Amino acid sequence: MILKAVEIENLSIKFKENLVLKDINFTINEKDFVAIIGPNGGGKSTLLKIILGILKPDKGVIKVFGKEPKDVRNLIGYLPQKIVFDPDFPISVFETVLTGRYHGLFRNYSDADRRAVTKALKDVNMHDFKDKQISKLSGGQMQRVFIARAIVRNPKLLIMDEPMASIDPEMQQNFYDLMLELKKVTTIILVSHDVGAVSTHVDKIACLNQELFYHGPVEGSANGLEEIYQCPIDLISHGIPHRILREH
Repeated sequence: MILKAVEIENLSIKFKENLVLKDINFTINEKDFVAIIGPNGGGKSTLLKIILGILKPDKGVIKVFGKEPKDVRNLIGYLPQKIVFDPDFPISVFETVLTGRYHGLFRNYSDADRRAVTKALKDVNMHDFKDKQISKLSGGQMQRVFIARAIVRNPKLLIMDEPMASIDPEMQQNFYDLMLELKKVTTIILVSHDVGAVSTHVDKIACLNQELFYHGPVEGSANGLEEIYQCPIDLISHGIPHRILREH
């Protein structure tokens, strides 16, 4: 039996009088690895915030693991597009990731929490920096730490908004290798502008620009991509190491 991680029916939302998402319908099954792609302003980040329960749609229904999103936040790991923090605050890499295991006020971190942090840092190749103040890291190193923080709770659903921002080329392949390992037990939703890279690794693609133009296997996504970007696209078949987007 295929279990559903995210179910969305007839979802729409406006900001003031501006329609951001219109009549969105799609389902993400458990252990799917899904990329959401589309132009800037197309509603991708808004859709993530609705799945997270941060925003409520004006119309439609959304369920995450069969419940209201706000009721299952403890099952979700999230890496936002922009992370705001005080660079002068003296917190180490290890302590930053440890906050991802927060259990609530007056509850201390356990040995299991610290072991989880160690594993997450090793997964993103940042364990050697565990004692370094986070503000002393490069942009790429900092992004690795925030990825570790997103996965440290072993979430059932992992949501990442442009996770490859600032990531160095060496880490990019390691990142996708990690995602494929996590996919064995985790549902993953990834927002990205790098269509060529994600299409070689994900199971499904959602093409979004206010409306959902396509949601399904990578092989069928070319028409959806052409509609949202308004240009012809050549998409090399699934399984080839590199994919090419070409404007005519």
